[in-house]
Amino acid sequence: MKSVQEQMAVIQRGAVEVLVEAELEEKIATSLASGVPLKIKAGFDPTAPDLHLGHTVLIQKLKQFQDLGHEIYFLIGDFTATIGDPSGKSETRKTLTRAEVLQNAETYKEQVFKILDPARTRVVFNSSWMEQKSAADLIALASRYTVARMLERDDFHKRFTGQQPIAIHEFLYPLVQGYDSVALKADVELGGTDQKFNLLVGRELQKHEDQKPQCVVTMPLLEGLDGVNKMSKSLGNYVGITEPPKEIYGKIMSISDELMLRYYELLSDIDLEGLQRVKDGVAGKVGGSHPMESKKALAREMVARFYDQDQALNAEQEFVLQFKQKEVPEDIPCFSLQDPRPIWICKLLTDAGLTASNGEARRLIKQGAVRMDGNKVVDADLEVSIVQESILQAGKRRFARIVVERIR
Repeated sequence: MKSVQEQMAVIQRGAVEVLVEAELEEKIATSLASGVPLKIKAGFDPTAPDLHLGHTVLIQKLKQFQDLGHEIYFLIGDFTATIGDPSGKSETRKTLTRAEVLQNAETYKEQVFKILDPARTRVVFNSSWMEQKSAADLIALASRYTVARMLERDDFHKRFTGQQPIAIHEFLYPLVQGYDSVALKADVELGGTDQKFNLLVGRELQKHEDQKPQCVVTMPLLEGLDGVNKMSKSLGNYVGITEPPKEIYGKIMSISDELMLRYYELLSDIDLEGLQRVKDGVAGKVGGSHPMESKKALAREMVARFYDQDQALNAEQEFVLQFKQKEVPEDIPCFSLQDPRPIWICKLLTDAGLTASNGEARRLIKQGAVRMDGNKVVDADLEVSIVQESILQAGKRRFARIVVERIR
């Protein structure tokens, strides 16, 4: 077991806040003396079926606690998901059906064990205790907090002063999340910076139950590939952990050196000494690792984490072939056009599976990210005619071979 100071260095890596540091140091010291691991909790509401790298920031921090020898509780908020987390929202969230929640929960379990050790992780569902609560129990829980305290939350305050509706059930969300910590007798809870209010509610509820209040570790919201906005599927700046290996590898290679440091700090298993070498390399210091080699190593690590080492190496070889030698991959998918008449370029991109919508295709063209037969497409209203065969490219990694099926 690492010392208190060594553990705190690992825990503080990439964290925004550790509340309260002195309390956490005391908890770790007690754990070392007794040999009893701390209970580390993080909750995830299964509101969508797939995770991206932004979601894995908390999971990576859980893994660090796991590697330090502590007990990990991966809490799936199947009960809270039916309420809808109001954190950061300007309007009431749409509630999910029970079937949607359970389907997404199964996907989460499959994906998180690509990072956490399943043998040393306890997966719990907060419905297992919340569904046992009576209406009287929920009223008693609601009595623990005042409306004034709830309106101290930034998102609630903005909606209240802006005369935007706040449903009564939304006030229950932080209380139920906080009660999860009571049910598990958590020593530490992890969450994003947008969850700070909810995490602190857990501390207060534990005090009401005469438990030692949990410490709180808040982690930053990961920036997407653009380096500016929070990683989000809706913004298209995400790296999905179920995407093909070459997509994951190529997307990581597209980020800036500064963003690479951020990803290393929050997502990589590299130790603190190795992280410093990466930082020194970006800063141009003697002894630092070369930024391009560091970026390749990060891309390999991310692919290997969600697939395996062989596929990571294959993705790297394809990247080198495609981008360093400027060659088109050999195994690009083929899309057949059955109508030889001119077709709108945005529709062609979407039909060929290179973009999710005509709107995304138009945006990519405006960004100069679409090429046909190596030539940049600059007009989003262009209609193209395929004589025999053309290579269509969207972004740096998506290709399609367009062929026309002739009517015989």
